Amino acid sequence: MRPSWTGPRLTAGAVARRLGVAVTTLRTWDQRYGLGPSEHEAGRHRRYSVEDVRRLEMMRRLTFQGVSPADAARTALAARVDELAEPAARPAARVPSRRVMPVGLAQAAARGLARAAGSMDSDAIAEEIRTCLRTYGTVLTWTEVLVPVLTALGQRWQAGHSVIEIEHLLSWHISTELRMVMPGPSGPRRSRNNDEPIPALAPPRTLLASVDDEQHTLPLEALAAALREARRGTRILGARVPADAMVEAVRRTGPAVVVLWSQIPDNADPTVFTRLSGLGRPLRMVAAGPGWVTARRRLPNGVALPTTLVEAVEGVLAALGGPTGTGASRDAGRRLSR
Repeated sequence: MRPSWTGPRLTAGAVARRLGVAVTTLRTWDQRYGLGPSEHEAGRHRRYSVEDVRRLEMMRRLTFQGVSPADAARTALAARVDELAEPAARPAARVPSRRVMPVGLAQAAARGLARAAGSMDSDAIAEEIRTCLRTYGTVLTWTEVLVPVLTALGQRWQAGHSVIEIEHLLSWHISTELRMVMPGPSGPRRSRNNDEPIPALAPPRTLLASVDDEQHTLPLEALAAALREARRGTRILGARVPADAMVEAVRRTGPAVVVLWSQIPDNADPTVFTRLSGLGRPLRMVAAGPGWVTARRRLPNGVALPTTLVEAVEGVLAALGGPTGTGASRDAGRRLSR
């Protein structure tokens, strides 16, 4: 039996209300992934300890970040007690947009995108994404609209539905629209039309890549788009970059910042950062993605571990120097951390 923190024992209904899920979802997580109440008293309903709830909260946070439910549950079950605490509240970060997407609009936009994706309507998918990017910018569009829809598709796939073709089409359009994001004459948050000249960006001093065996790249494309809104150029090496290639790329391009994405723990090998730190040059290293959560204690000193896109943007801009944009609201920062 796992050691539990002291505290009140909660019913399934109370835990469901706290997490914002149905009681049937809790039962499914328990039966399918073994993530349920750890204690049971004869003659009474099973109740959740504080530790049980913390593990469920970790799973919930990871699924909001795009991790599949199975991988999120595996990470939550493997986490030590001291890793389960909610991340400390941080001051509102400064990102290139003050706007906060109202919850109602975010849900409506996500529903519209989900309907377009479900119908495999390419024109509607592109228009939904483009409208959100123009109105709210990359950070809020990614967190409030794109990630929830992608997560919902992942959950449907886990439940046995055929959605791979939908996910591929949606991902292609997300990638296409993110690559079109450029700062406009009146500020950021504007997709560029095909016939518009590309605005001048600062030289690319940030290198982005997914680690070896990691196929996910959309989060890196979102980060690159958000940095372009702040007129910062990037280089993206894409998916499944071997450690040797990463080291050589740093040698050849001399970046100020390196961001390595890992979606799942199995792909998160901290030795790549050890090799990069051994190059003997000033380099800000960033371990991005939920896959690094369980490996964070093995990361070399100085490696940043942002938990949200807004933190990653702010950290890169700070490392590059110069203005980091206008302050984002506390509400935006709070929702981005879900």
